[in-house]
Amino acid sequence: MSTRSRRPLVALLSATVLLAAACGDDEPEATTPEAPAIPADGPTITIGAQAFGESAILAEIYGQALAHAGYPVEQQALGGYRDLVFTAFESGDINFTLEYAASALEFLNGFAGVASGDIDATAEALDDELEAIGLTSFDPSPAVDSNSFVVTPETAEALAAPTVSSLTEDLRLGGPTDCPENASCIPGLVETYGIDLSENFVPLDGAGPLTVAALEGGEIDVAILFSTNGIIADKGWVVLEDDKGMINADNVVPVLSDEVVEAYGAPLRTLVDSVSAALQTRDLTDMNRRFDIEKEDADAIAADWLQLYGFLD
Repeated sequence: MSTRSRRPLVALLSATVLLAAACGDDEPEATTPEAPAIPADGPTITIGAQAFGESAILAEIYGQALAHAGYPVEQQALGGYRDLVFTAFESGDINFTLEYAASALEFLNGFAGVASGDIDATAEALDDELEAIGLTSFDPSPAVDSNSFVVTPETAEALAAPTVSSLTEDLRLGGPTDCPENASCIPGLVETYGIDLSENFVPLDGAGPLTVAALEGGEIDVAILFSTNGIIADKGWVVLEDDKGMINADNVVPVLSDEVVEAYGAPLRTLVDSVSAALQTRDLTDMNRRFDIEKEDADAIAADWLQLYGFLD
């Protein structure tokens, strides 16, 4: 998956009502840690967000939770995708971001194919890569957002079945510019499915408006979109089943500089991990719908989520 800013929360009674209406994952029990004694000379936590809505929302969620607890926080829009994330860490422009475990691992290891559907193994391998460049990851979230292969109902009907294995090599595939190298894109199609769409690949954006418009306008037949993209259901499009298990464990995972981890220690980890533990896949889908379709601001969407789960009490 290619690369992908948040705020306050509502009372427990409201949270109970809203969560009762939700479906899918079991309801998490969010617990807000006691306020830590924050070192006065600790560095500002600068959170980098990639150029898509979900990344902006995630940055706001963690940023607002940290700011509410008393940490100095700034947001930094990177204006691009994963390649800019690790460059910004290296230059010191950011020291915190929200990544996706499998995709980050494969980017850092040169697309070596180490990532898998096992989040524990994938996260462990990611930690090894991060350690070598002075970074650390905290606990991955249950929330997953991975690449998905999306078609219109008409194309789905023309396929032998609504599955990735039913794709044919004459179809035009549109998606992020790293698709020819990304293990969850063209290389994965070749290795896992024996289908090579590289000749008909159209480089667009990271599951953004260019890809959406191209699928809607018929310029491509298959779009790489993020699985939590609210536009998929809104348009009535079809997510093809990954029937041979190519897609890896792209759980949301916080990545921080060693400097920040050492400065703030266990209280920071406890707070960040508690936010991650509360975050569910269904939350990402709903928040993306509000951002992409209802055109709400990322900070307001994040504030509602934090209020719902009690992080701004």
